[in-house]
Amino acid sequence: MMRRLLILLLCAAVATSGHGAGSLPDLGDVASAELSPLAERQLGESIMQEIRWRDPAWLDDPEIEEYLNRLGRRLARVSGESERRFEFFVINDASLNAFALPGGYIGVHSGLLLAAESESELASVLGHEIAHVTQRHIAQLLGRQSQAGMVMLASILLAVLAARSDSQLSEAALAAGQAGAIQSQLGYTRSFEREADRIGLQMLDQAGFDVRGMPSFFERLQRNTRLYENNAPGYLRTHPLTQERIADMGNRVEQMRYRQVLDTPDFGYARAKLRASAGLAIDAIRRHEALLAANASDDAARYGLARALLRSGDLVRAGELVEALRKEGAPSPFVESLAAEIRLAAREPEAAVAILAPAAERYPDNRSLRYALIDARLQAGQAVEAAAMARSGAHAEREDARMWMLTARSEAALGRMSAHHRAQAEVHVLRGSLQAAIQQLELARSAGDGDFFDLSAADARMRELKAEFDRRRAERR
Repeated sequence: MMRRLLILLLCAAVATSGHGAGSLPDLGDVASAELSPLAERQLGESIMQEIRWRDPAWLDDPEIEEYLNRLGRRLARVSGESERRFEFFVINDASLNAFALPGGYIGVHSGLLLAAESESELASVLGHEIAHVTQRHIAQLLGRQSQAGMVMLASILLAVLAARSDSQLSEAALAAGQAGAIQSQLGYTRSFEREADRIGLQMLDQAGFDVRGMPSFFERLQRNTRLYENNAPGYLRTHPLTQERIADMGNRVEQMRYRQVLDTPDFGYARAKLRASAGLAIDAIRRHEALLAANASDDAARYGLARALLRSGDLVRAGELVEALRKEGAPSPFVESLAAEIRLAAREPEAAVAILAPAAERYPDNRSLRYALIDARLQAGQAVEAAAMARSGAHAEREDARMWMLTARSEAALGRMSAHHRAQAEVHVLRGSLQAAIQQLELARSAGDGDFFDLSAADARMRELKAEFDRRRAERR
C-alpha cells in the first residue's frame, strides 16, 4: 500500500496547489533548510482534514483512538517537548505500518497494533515516530524540496487521487510508477533513523516501559520480511532497518536498566476490539471461543467474544459475558462502554446511562465515555443533560469535531435550532468547509429562536469566517 508515500505527497500538494481543505501556510523560501513550526503544523492540519473526513480507511473509533492517545501522551510527556501537541490516530489497514505527519500527527495501522506482542513494543513505535517529530525530520525533508520538485509531487498526488475517485486502476498504476521514481527523496535518512532510535529508546525508559520492546519488535519485523517476499511490511520500506541499527539498539538496551513491565488491560481490550470487529461475526466468535478454550482467564478474549456476539445479535450471551467481566475482570472503560452498547442494542437507554454516568466519573479524562454518555442520554430522552455535557465539552476543546456534532444533535433535540446551526457551523470549520460553515451561521440568524447574545455571537463568528475565507481565496489567486 502507498499510504506513507501518498501522505508525504499530500504534504507537497497542499504546499503548492492552494487547494487544500484547510488554511495553507506560507512556506517562504523553498530553498530554506526546513519548514517553520507554524507552517509544519498548518500542513499537518490540512492533511488531517483530508484523512478524517475523506479517507475511508480512517478508523472512526473514539475508544481505540483514546487508548492510543493515552499511550502516546505518556511518551510525549518525557520527550523534552511536553508543550508540543501530539495527536495519534488509527488507519484501518492490515499492513504493518506507522507514520508521522508534519505538526505532531502520528498514524498507526491497525495491523501494526495487532502485530505488537506487548504494550512496550507498541510504545516503541510511537516513541520512534515522536522522535521524528521532535527532531523536525519531516520539516527538514519537505523544506529541502525544490519548487519544481514540489510541483511534480503535487501533480503526481492529484493523479493518484483522481484515479482512486473514478476507479481507473491503470491511471493509478501510472501515477504509482511515477511516484516510485522519487520515493528515495522522501525516505528518512540513515542519520534520522538512528537519531529516532536513540531518542525513542530514551523516551521508553523515562516513561516506564520495557526498553527491550524496541529491538524485539524490529527484529521480529525483519525476520518476517522473508514471508512477504518482495512486499516487505510497510514499516520496513518507509523506515529501512539495517543490521547496524538493530545491533546499535541492542547494545544500547544492554546498558540500560532491566525492567519487567506488565501490559495495561486496555492494550488487550483495544486489540480484542479490532479483532472482534474484523471479518464476519461468526468467524470472530470462533476465534475468541478458541482463545478462551486455551485460556479461560483471558479477559481480553472474553471481551472480544462479547463484542463479536453483540455483532451477531446474541445480546443475552454477550450481556452475560460482559457482566461477568465487570465483576471479575480487569476494570476498564472498554468494558463499561461495551456493557452500555449492549443495553442500547436491547433498547434500554436508561440502563446504558446508569452504566456510563458512574464510569465517566471514574475515568474523568476519558473522552470516549463522555461521547457515549451524551449519545445514551439523547436516546433516553435526557436532552437537557446531554446538551449541557456536550456544550461544556465543545467549549473546553474547540477542535473536538465529535463533541460539536453531539452538541448540534442535543440542541436540535431541545428545539434550539439557532444553537444547532451554530454548532453545526463549527463542525464544518473543522472539516475545512468555510462556505458551509457560513451558510450554517446564516441559518442560525434566521432560525428565529436566538436571543440578542446568540445572534451577536453568530454575527461575530460569521465576520471572522468570512474574513478567513476571503484571505484564502486571495492566496489561491
